[in-house]
Amino acid sequence: MRKAEIKRETAETKIALSINLDGTGKSEVDTGCGFLDHMLTLFSRHGRFDLAVTCKGDTNVDYHHTVEDIGIVLGRAFDEALGDKRGICRYGDVTLPMDEALILAAVDVSGRSTLCFDFDFPALFVGDFDTELVREFFLGFVREAKVTLHLRSLAGDNTHHIIEGAFKAFARALASAVAVDAAFADEVPSTKGVL
Repeated sequence: MRKAEIKRETAETKIALSINLDGTGKSEVDTGCGFLDHMLTLFSRHGRFDLAVTCKGDTNVDYHHTVEDIGIVLGRAFDEALGDKRGICRYGDVTLPMDEALILAAVDVSGRSTLCFDFDFPALFVGDFDTELVREFFLGFVREAKVTLHLRSLAGDNTHHIIEGAFKAFARALASAVAVDAAFADEVPSTKGVL
């Protein structure tokens, strides 16, 4: 079973997160940030990952620590759930339309942390959510999950649609990358023999 449960507590956030990579897309999300709850719920659904996450953060300051730390914990959970990565497809990519927005996401479960992030959000905020935090979430994730992630906006002029498209595309590309590949069975998909 490819599952993980992570708890992380700092002076800024207290997070409990569990994930099942072979789930059905069920989620229970309560981060204290409504927009992030929405993004993580659709991430769970589109990736078919079962996800439960709660966070008590210093949202009286802003959402920065909450968003970044949840990215960190989610990345750590993926890394733990994947173990030695035997039998995974390793790569996944998608070009996803979200109304007028068009998002490209490509993932390599490489063991190396790289984020290439190319977005120009038309608005600084969606509700009370600071759009610069989207990058912070994905940075936290790739550092801990040890994956290479390319995310790029190819079109779009509605900031909500662009960010929602990014999370959906990320979920679908990641689901493809961590899917079990029968051709590799018990092999690690690398000529190095390790990821």
